[in-house]
Amino acid sequence: MAIALARLYPIVDEGLLSRNVLDVASFAEGLREAGVRLVQYRNKVDGPQKVLQAADVIRGVFANVECRLILNDRADLAVLAGWDGVHVGQGDLSPEDSRRVVGPKRWVGVSTHTEEQVRLADSSCTDYVAVGPVFVTGTKLDAEPVIGLAGVKVARSLTKKPIVAIGGITRENARSVIDAGADSVAVISALIVNGEPVAKVARDFLDVLR
Repeated sequence: MAIALARLYPIVDEGLLSRNVLDVASFAEGLREAGVRLVQYRNKVDGPQKVLQAADVIRGVFANVECRLILNDRADLAVLAGWDGVHVGQGDLSPEDSRRVVGPKRWVGVSTHTEEQVRLADSSCTDYVAVGPVFVTGTKLDAEPVIGLAGVKVARSLTKKPIVAIGGITRENARSVIDAGADSVAVISALIVNGEPVAKVARDFLDVLR
């Protein structure tokens, strides 16, 4: 049975928050205030203890809200944190191994960058398929080649699973990504705008994506 993805999929990236002198709790509170219902936490700089501490903070922020929480990379920590799923990349645990760790009720998402990877994801146990980068992104220094809106359309033709598009997505281009066939857009750096509260930026995204 296909899952229902929220149109906006904010990724709370610890490294990005640190570079902008922002704390996890305040950022998560802004997302909650905006009405976000799907959040991923990504921390590629700290060890498991700090990841779990941040996960606990975010879970507390969304404690009384219906919001699905997804942890990046670590299926084991997603279970320990009591979160709702895990998102893995091509170099992480396979979707099947991740499923063995998190069980049948939690979500498993996987990143893809090529048509072959989308095909493999389609035949796997993943609940959704992330495709990208759609546009040029500065979040990852080792980013894969840009696939463009045409790549989103191709991915849509290759799988019936929900698609999350990621990479360089802004308030200005988000709607075009949905129109190209994505079910949801993952946003990282575009949530941080100088002089604008994250709640306001997230609300703008939600308005555009309606």
